[in-house]
Amino acid sequence: MADQTIAGDDRVLDGVKVLDVASFIFGPACAATMADFGADVIKVEAPGIGDPYRYVHRSLPFPPSELDYLFQQDNRSKRGVVVNLTVDRGRDVFMRLVEWADVIITNFPPRVLATLRIRYEDLLATNPKLIYAQVTGFGEAGAEMDKPGYDATAYWARTGLMDSVRAKGAEPALSLGGMGDHPSALALLSGVMLALYRRERTGKGGKVSSNLMANGAWAASAIIAGALAGAPALEQIDRIAPPNALVNTYVTRDGRWILLAAVQQEKDFPRVMKALGREDLINDPRFVDRASRATHAAALAQAIDAAFKSRDFREIRAALDANLVIFGVMNTLAETVDDAQMRAAGLFVPVAGLDVGRGELVDSPIWLSGAPKRAARRAPKLGEHTDQVLRELGFDAAAIAALRAERAIE
Repeated sequence: MADQTIAGDDRVLDGVKVLDVASFIFGPACAATMADFGADVIKVEAPGIGDPYRYVHRSLPFPPSELDYLFQQDNRSKRGVVVNLTVDRGRDVFMRLVEWADVIITNFPPRVLATLRIRYEDLLATNPKLIYAQVTGFGEAGAEMDKPGYDATAYWARTGLMDSVRAKGAEPALSLGGMGDHPSALALLSGVMLALYRRERTGKGGKVSSNLMANGAWAASAIIAGALAGAPALEQIDRIAPPNALVNTYVTRDGRWILLAAVQQEKDFPRVMKALGREDLINDPRFVDRASRATHAAALAQAIDAAFKSRDFREIRAALDANLVIFGVMNTLAETVDDAQMRAAGLFVPVAGLDVGRGELVDSPIWLSGAPKRAARRAPKLGEHTDQVLRELGFDAAAIAALRAERAIE
């Protein structure tokens, strides 16, 4: 996006104080988005390795890099402290942070929250106005409430998405890391903002809940709603004989894949045929209306497939654009980071302190007029701001040293 800074404007979350007591992506990405809009976010990590997501970039299937780019993406613009919640003095420090905070975000399983005594009900007396945002893999009730879940397992596989998107006869494909976590983080953000809005009106805090399985079901709701209505099970699509040849993937002569999305058939079918130089098929009896095109979808797909394979990508793309056909280009990652439209839309932001590669990360996908985002800065090193934050909470140098000697902080 273009710079939204206007003289006199404040960031919409200036003054909002957030504790990120979470790991991996779901919760931290919500907190990072709040930081984008001005919230003061403190990431609370355990002694030792902290959030394990700091190190996942070293593992397959992620491309290796000297930069912990996965952690940077979801923890930019935060401050970091290390507090040992398993010892009394560490918990005392944490409760001081609870007094300070407007919002807490956590992804600890319910049983762990109970063991550490940091459930919503454990903190309510200390801060009645607190917004407590809890995320889980599978919800907070039922036999699997404490079961760990990643977005691949709870969002992608469990909800039918993984089974539904594969081509007919193809083996299931893994989801990308964070593919379900990031949209789920925005759902959590919605809940947090609802709670903050209610607090503005009533003065009351509250608990916000979300889980990966629920977000996956929401993403798959079009097909799940059909199943709930008693509709037949969704069948995997055969690209060569699809149910709808106008919503299908095709490959050009030079090997580029394009997703054709001509959904409004009455106006789109003639446009596609003109773009492909197959005007002769517009009045073909097999394709004269929606029902006929469905009956003869395989024949239409073969004709479109042949037309795509007869031309190079640039020519096909220009023809589709000229005829106002809706389509998607299957970008490679190398093309994505250089995509002119993505850059014009402000999808990538420079990050202060990142000196590897382009020094950029993906921006959060929300903008608000008159409410500029803060300039992003690198994610905190483990415990980087522990002393700074404790001084702000009123601990002097001697108290901080004593806490460190007792291993309550790092």
